[in-house]
Amino acid sequence: MSKEWSPRIAAQGAIVIDNSSAWRYDADVPLIVPEVHADAVAGFRKKGIIANPNCSTAQLVVALKPLHEKAKIKRVVVATYQSVSGAGKEAMEELFSQTKAVYQIDEIEPKKFTKRIAFNVIPHIDVFMDDGYTKEEWKMVVETKKMIDPKIKLTATCVRVPVFVGHSEAVNIEFEKPLSADEAREILRKAPGCLVIDKREPGGYVTPYECVGEDATYISRIRDDATVENGLQMWVVSDNLRKGAALNAVQIAEALINRKLIQAKKKAA
Repeated sequence: MSKEWSPRIAAQGAIVIDNSSAWRYDADVPLIVPEVHADAVAGFRKKGIIANPNCSTAQLVVALKPLHEKAKIKRVVVATYQSVSGAGKEAMEELFSQTKAVYQIDEIEPKKFTKRIAFNVIPHIDVFMDDGYTKEEWKMVVETKKMIDPKIKLTATCVRVPVFVGHSEAVNIEFEKPLSADEAREILRKAPGCLVIDKREPGGYVTPYECVGEDATYISRIRDDATVENGLQMWVVSDNLRKGAALNAVQIAEALINRKLIQAKKKAA
């Protein structure tokens, strides 16, 4: 739908902020997370289209960018814990109905997902590719490179979990330069869009349940990784319907307005 209609709409003078995956990998279409590179919105002029990133990538790059500026990221290993809302309304209904069926000892028949989602996890999001990775995992690689640095090496395992809203990610980062957990914590506290809640005590971290309805990307469990030189580990949580989709699109529109790249048309007399 977007491939057909976005160019038509743009041809009439509007700017299209697209939430699908149709334009993310087009070299002439900017892929934008405003906290990461808001100035790149000016690239809309080539096709009149701006792409919104994949939900799992959006929250990741918000956390990675300020750390990359300080110590330059070499490699990232990510395991995601993605809520069913990322797969749409039918997926949310399937989790609800299957959960109810478990308690009522009814038969469970997967429809939206390949396997039962209630009280289970599924290491499969989107289609499988020839190299064994899924397209969701491929998206995280390509989009991170496009928005932050093409030299970053990233590998991901994307998993669907029985949570209604809120994506979580366990993120392992290897840097070129030394960066301690304390330094990273201070950098992220000052970074746009980030909210650090990291107390080394029971409950001193954020879960997806707590991030629902919030705009921030929450970061917890920041710690040194002793298995590699210049390594850090952290836990990243965000509302995938907000930062991963609707909120980010609104922030892109705000970036266009704030840079005076678009203006309201004058009303007719």
